[in-house]
Amino acid sequence: MKFFVLSLFPQVIEGYAQYGIVKQAIKRGLLELHTVDIRKFARKGEVDDTAYGGHPGMVLKPEPVFLAYEELVKEHGKPYTIIPQPWGKTLKQEDLDRLSQKESIAVICGRYEGLDERVSLLADEELSLGDFVLAGGELFALVLLEGIARLLPGVLSEPESIKKDSFRRWLGAPVYTRPADFRGMKVPEPLLSGNHKLIELWELWHSIERTLKYRPDLVPEDLTPLEEDMLGAIKEGKSFENWIAERGRRLYKF
Repeated sequence: MKFFVLSLFPQVIEGYAQYGIVKQAIKRGLLELHTVDIRKFARKGEVDDTAYGGHPGMVLKPEPVFLAYEELVKEHGKPYTIIPQPWGKTLKQEDLDRLSQKESIAVICGRYEGLDERVSLLADEELSLGDFVLAGGELFALVLLEGIARLLPGVLSEPESIKKDSFRRWLGAPVYTRPADFRGMKVPEPLLSGNHKLIELWELWHSIERTLKYRPDLVPEDLTPLEEDMLGAIKEGKSFENWIAERGRRLYKF
């Protein structure tokens, strides 16, 4: 994938790309990152101006943005273009899944009071990180960059882990590592049992429990009989150990 970021501060993007998942994706030839400095396309370096109508603050001028974008298209072809905007659709995991299938993506980063409205004509889509305002679009671009990079085939050393990501169906289950006993806080016994079926049930139970507690709006409608059984028991206030003793071991033999 080719990923383009048009920004007044390309160094922010380039610096982040030297670490972690994004660095691995680039190193393995699975991702090309190109930054475009909008300032280089501005006459006398003037990238912003006051807004018509007396609106406070400075607005990015349309000319340098259009010139930067047109140069990008001339050299690389037209990418799928996203502009971060507070009123845009809130970015979700399903959007990352969808966008990771694109051959090329460009993010146009606003600054100050935003972009001249005419720049919106370049956008295929407007997206947002949430109901809040930032000083520019660079953080959105980085979120999108990393969220997509980890989904590209061959980037993660254990791609199966993506299937257990939060928001695939349920929120993720709690995870633990060594030591098994840290300051009296012990790793749950099922995870130490070596019983793969028991571990699978424990993880599903706690994923359902966590989703019900933190994001009940995400509980799916198409529950399997096992999920429905667990969900009902959790709502009754039962623990995993109680459920296993009463029903789980008998119904889901292991």
